[in-house]
Order: sequence, then C-alpha cells, then structure tokens
Amino acid sequence: MISAIVSHHFSGTYVEARNKFLTAASDRGATIESFPLPGYRGALDEELAIDVACLGARDASQLLILSSGTHGPEGFCGSGCQVAALHDDDLLGFLERSGIRLVMIHGINPYGFSHIQRNNQDNVDLNRNHIDFAKPLPANPAYAVVDPLALPATWPPTQDDDRAMAAYLEQYGVSAYHAALASGQYHQPDGMFYGGREPTWNNRTVRTILRRYCTGAQHIGWIDVHTGLGPNGHGEKIYAGRVSTADLAIARSWWGADVFAPFEGQSESPEVSGPVVSTVYDECPQAAVGLIALEIGTLPFQEILFHLRASQWLVRHPELPASVQRDIRRRLLDAYYCDNDAWKGAVWAQARTALVQALSGLAKASLA
Repeated sequence: MISAIVSHHFSGTYVEARNKFLTAASDRGATIESFPLPGYRGALDEELAIDVACLGARDASQLLILSSGTHGPEGFCGSGCQVAALHDDDLLGFLERSGIRLVMIHGINPYGFSHIQRNNQDNVDLNRNHIDFAKPLPANPAYAVVDPLALPATWPPTQDDDRAMAAYLEQYGVSAYHAALASGQYHQPDGMFYGGREPTWNNRTVRTILRRYCTGAQHIGWIDVHTGLGPNGHGEKIYAGRVSTADLAIARSWWGADVFAPFEGQSESPEVSGPVVSTVYDECPQAAVGLIALEIGTLPFQEILFHLRASQWLVRHPELPASVQRDIRRRLLDAYYCDNDAWKGAVWAQARTALVQALSGLAKASLA
C-alpha cells in the first residue's frame, strides 16, 4: 500500500513530471524560478525548462541540493523523489527545525527528459561537460577504436558486427571497453558519452542557479539522482566530488561507510570527467561540501548499454521511421525507469534515507 501511495508522485511524461513538481512546490510555498531552454520544444510540443524550488531562509548557512534529470530519462526517478519529498510533512518539518535551506533543481536536461534521450539537445553528456574548457580537452584515444564497434553501420548489429565486438573484448577485455566508452570523449560530436567543446546551456544555467541561491552557504550537501547501474531497486551512494580524501570523508560522515568512490575502484560507476555537481567547487568555493550521486539499479548493465547504443544510433540516423524511433525510445525508457510500485517504493525509501542523513549531517556541521 505504501508503495502504491508513493507511486502517485512519479510520472509517465516530462510534462506530467514538471507539472507535479511545480504544483507541489507551489503548494509548499516554495520560491520557484524557471529557466526555459531557448530554441527547442518537447516531445509533446511543450516548453522545456530547468525549474528550481527553494525552501528555507535565503541566508541559511547550511544548504541541501536535490537534483534530477542530468541524464534525460533518469529524470523520471529523480523527479518522483523530489515530488515525494515536497509531500513529506515529517521530512520538511525536520528541514524547517534545522534551519537548513533546500534547493531542488528539476530536469537539468529537460530535452533528454522529454525526448527520452540520455544526452542533451547538443548530444552532450552533461556529466562530461563541466570541465575547464580553457585547458586542453581530456584525451581518450581508445574511443575512436570502439566507436564503430558500439555504433556499427546498421542497426541492430549484424553477425559480423557481433564477431568484431567479440574479438575486441577478447583482446582488450570488457573493462577496457567500458572505460573507453563511458569515461567521456571530446572529439566525436555524434558519438557516445560526448563531453562537448564548450559549456552547454545546461552547464551555464546550473551555474547561474548556484550563484543565485547557494553562494552564502558554509556547508552544502548535494544529492543527484541517477538510475541504471547496479541491482534492480538498489541505491548505490556514489561519491561524486573531486579526488580528495577530505571531501570523501565528509560524504562518508553524512551518508555512511557505504559511499563508494570511483577513484578508489569501488563503485559501479567509472571515473568521469566533468560531473554536474562539480560546479559547486567553482561557484561556492567558501563552502565545505558533501556530494553523492544516488544511483538506482534497473536492468543488467549490458542490456542498458545495448539500448543506449541503439539510442545513440538514432541520433546518427534521424531519418528512421517514426515507429522505429518510438520503439528505441521506449526501450531506453524501460532501461532507466522501472514503472512499477515496488521499484518506486524502494527508490523513495532509499532517497528519503539519504535526505535525512544529509540533513542530519548538515545540522551537526552547523554546531561544529
């Protein structure tokens, strides 16, 4: 029954998710600001925007960020958690008593959220885009080798394509293949995990939000909700900050010893260049920060990767019939969002726990 009640906070389209979020935020008396994406419309011809809702004193020294939709269809899960939080009287009561400010960033990638595409309107993976573009771009020469294997000339892959992939995996191994793909690349604009050549609109907008709502805080926690990796329904707490034992210690003091750090080789996630949450170091340098990605498992990784490859193939071949495009997008959505009550209940239970842990950690930090 509890799972069924929680399920009402989740949505089936970007339009529904955005409306639920804005309505719940308004009902709570939150400060709301929307940042429309210029030049693009949604799958249902709707406006696309990053929406922000804030609760708590503007000058609060302790601040918690909860964000959703960095990777398109992963927004369905993150949005559901944000809406559930806005309906949680006990949780928001704790927030108010603690004097902590809550900033919710909804739909960081509204184009991908609506159109069911992991990357944004520029085919940029936003967790590879938040780097210093004044410096040389990160090198990933291995990507040029795996690109034609992951994205062959035809889709689905032929038997010859499968044999070529198998030969690569036998020679180099699965880990090398995953690293070549997922660590990020900056030289193939229509390729997978592309980081871009400049800060995206999404990047610039998140930075504007941080400067507008977060620059006065002395302690900042950030939970960015993701889906895909790990066992179905399990939420892995992935350290999302810079390579710093001190920052990792903050995250573990708030969320527990089971915060896994990619740079220590513990996480389901690879090390990536330029995650969204890293903007807090630039825009809020005065703050001590605790950063995690809450990664909720869905399907086995190889299944997810296959559907992600199909989606990327669609980016290269927009001339495909509408029926084929719909099928590819539906399968990608199913790979990142399990539309059943049990999964949603497990998601919210773990997200709520992470929120309470963050609030407790921030409250203790204010007394130190």
